[in-house]
Amino acid sequence: MSEFAIFNAHPTVAVQAESPLAISRTTVATAATPEGAGVCLRERALLGHLILRGSFADEAFRTGVEAALGVPLPQSMGRVSRDAARGVSVQWMSPDEWLVVVPPGEDYAVELRLRQALSGHYAVMQVSGAQTLLELSGPAAREVLMKSAGYDFHPRNFPVGKGISTTFAKSTAVIRRVGEAEWELIIRRSFADYLYRWLLDASEEFGIFVAR
Repeated sequence: MSEFAIFNAHPTVAVQAESPLAISRTTVATAATPEGAGVCLRERALLGHLILRGSFADEAFRTGVEAALGVPLPQSMGRVSRDAARGVSVQWMSPDEWLVVVPPGEDYAVELRLRQALSGHYAVMQVSGAQTLLELSGPAAREVLMKSAGYDFHPRNFPVGKGISTTFAKSTAVIRRVGEAEWELIIRRSFADYLYRWLLDASEEFGIFVAR
């Protein structure tokens, strides 16, 4: 393990981590409470994000990942395995790639556990500083997604537990449906301010509540 350059994205030092949306400001009228809004928007700032690569056909790889994360690898492309109580999720992104999301400050320890549990041909990459997660919920959340992307968000095509990577508002986003009217958007840091403002504008007609 000494051959790898491993770093802690949340070290205990004077330099404090900042959310990709730290400089963004609400620029539209918003609902006063979630109950009065068609859309609720919240950033889940500073979560741990890891890219994991390996072979799903390798039983040792699968069991090692489950031992390290406490959740199994998804059984099909685009599915998300999650432990909501612990805030841990794994999404199958491509034949040999998964996105792991963990609570703030846990990414370093999770990376170490994965490296200790796995062997052979695999890769673990720390990408926590490169992206952030937005929660989009409410009765009009799906309409906002339909305004922003060309993908089919109908429940028949996008059931709870599904996740995709798609073009979103002329950028890209990883979109996961985590509840009947609850969605997660994982977006790149460099586009975070732009996409946040896009969502505010797209949601204004429905009434939007921005959770702090």
